[in-house]
Amino acid sequence: MLSSAALYKTDKRKIDAADLESFVGQEIGVSDWALIDQDRIDAFAEVTFDPYFIHIDPERAKRETPFGSTIAHGFLTLSMLSVMAYDALPDIVGRTMGLNYGFDKIRFISPVPAASRIRGRFTISDVTRKPGQAVVRYAVSVEIEGKDKPALAAEWLTIAFLG
Repeated sequence: MLSSAALYKTDKRKIDAADLESFVGQEIGVSDWALIDQDRIDAFAEVTFDPYFIHIDPERAKRETPFGSTIAHGFLTLSMLSVMAYDALPDIVGRTMGLNYGFDKIRFISPVPAASRIRGRFTISDVTRKPGQAVVRYAVSVEIEGKDKPALAAEWLTIAFLG
């Protein structure tokens, strides 16, 4: 189960910052599976002040929605990208710091039912150099275990500060 321990992996693959462009078009990493259970959904609802019944009321969601259960917030699924990236992406040798630069596109394709497992797939789709930086664009999809369609697809930009 993917957890905050992914932040502290010591056996991660490494790529040199000078070689980033050579990875454009390649899948660069796939995260471990992460369980999206009702406790996690409820905690996210609490923190974001979003207690909509499709997320936090299993009986009503089963009765009144086409999903058959509660579903994760789209933004919960999106927020899991951070820990998935720590888990899946190689360390960039020469990077002194990384920064989330934002998204150019996010699509919530399929709902994530409570008790599902999800994982992220990352492909480097572009690298733009700036003085002391590399802006890395990732094509990201979040899969739902056992489902054909992904939960989301996004274009995520990060900045690698190079020392």
